[in-house]
Amino acid sequence: MKIQTLAMALLLTGSVAAAATPSPAQAVEQDRHAHADQQVAPWTELRSAPRIELGPRPFWLADGLEEGPLKRSLQACDTSNLQPSTFSIGHRGAPLQFPEHTLESYVAAARMGAGVIECDVAFTRDRQLVCRHAQDDLHTTTNIVAVPALNAKCTQPFIPADPDSGRPAQAECRTSDVTLAEFKTLQGKMDAFDPTATTPQAYLGGTADWRTDLYAARGTVLSHRESIALFKQLGVEFVPELKTPVVNMPFEGEYTQEDYARQMIQDYIDAGVAPADVMPQSFRLEDVLFWIDQFPAFGRQAVYLDDRALTDETVSLDYMADLKAQGVAILAPALWKLLTLDDQQRIVPSEYARNARRAGLDLIAWSVERSGPLAQGGGWYYQSVQEAINRDSDVLTVIDVLAQQVGVKAIFADWPATTSFYAHCMDVNQPDKRLQTDD
Repeated sequence: MKIQTLAMALLLTGSVAAAATPSPAQAVEQDRHAHADQQVAPWTELRSAPRIELGPRPFWLADGLEEGPLKRSLQACDTSNLQPSTFSIGHRGAPLQFPEHTLESYVAAARMGAGVIECDVAFTRDRQLVCRHAQDDLHTTTNIVAVPALNAKCTQPFIPADPDSGRPAQAECRTSDVTLAEFKTLQGKMDAFDPTATTPQAYLGGTADWRTDLYAARGTVLSHRESIALFKQLGVEFVPELKTPVVNMPFEGEYTQEDYARQMIQDYIDAGVAPADVMPQSFRLEDVLFWIDQFPAFGRQAVYLDDRALTDETVSLDYMADLKAQGVAILAPALWKLLTLDDQQRIVPSEYARNARRAGLDLIAWSVERSGPLAQGGGWYYQSVQEAINRDSDVLTVIDVLAQQVGVKAIFADWPATTSFYAHCMDVNQPDKRLQTDD
């Protein structure tokens, strides 16, 4: 399959003409219909879901595990009949090696067996939806600062570093600074920047040494609607995340948070996607409750991304039961909140995890394969279990505890082959083999 040819099939032109005096809801609807004729062209060479190929990394990780049942099971696993796994979510695609939220990254995730792929959803100046991790990350995830005409439109155009004063290079470019047509001219890149840069081109560097730029030569950025068309062709399910805006809402006094949340769901309705195949998610509980109320078929599997600080309240069974009573079905915290160490320094479910399951909430964890080498405890994502993390292979132990003891529904991964491998070998997609939480 030639990804570059696929990328050339994505053609989106034009912008939305402003209506004279529309209401906020009318403005959103007019914008949507103004783009109705801009259909995603066929994926000319993608006739079916790609064959799953795990590559060497999962096996390398399994070989590095301490001797024990998990290592033996994974090493003995027959991977000749791999199928996509909904346990394995491609976090922004496969950004350990491919530019995040690009066509290339998404196809790589599907090839690694991710049964669900994430498009983080932000909006452009003309109120169209695109796949970006944050509204204000174009300066680190695309080449925008090296495109003079678009750099000039940034909230903070590129400023070179000043070695004499020690001032680092600066830039801030938002999706809401550009139109959809302008966004589509950008090139996705590895999420990084060089704070010492004195030129825009140098600013595009800075990729972590445990990632790579080998596959950054092509980075085809996508609109949200294009991602839906691609994911349908790939045969995967959908996890769109409504990103919390950095601009004041209503945007330009008209486009409300509710308009934004409604527009994201409407894209799936327009594309004929079954609601059961979509898990809309947000860090704002208000968004999740809005979907539950306004789009109940989608709201049933809406995901609340819980980043609240751990306190007696937010760990409590009462907190979890209250979320459940409001209609929340799926809770997704950072993986460290779901884990702790017992008195023998073994990784076990945390009180937070136990109470969430007791309240009847499904759990999704984020994110593995995102922290680089784990020899020094794994950093932020592993902060509650750092004393038990001392090698890259420990990620499989973490996945095993999350699956078998916490009983998570799925795990986000920057390299989905690892979670796909585990899911296949340990049959975590078989309901009768999933752990049931004790009361």
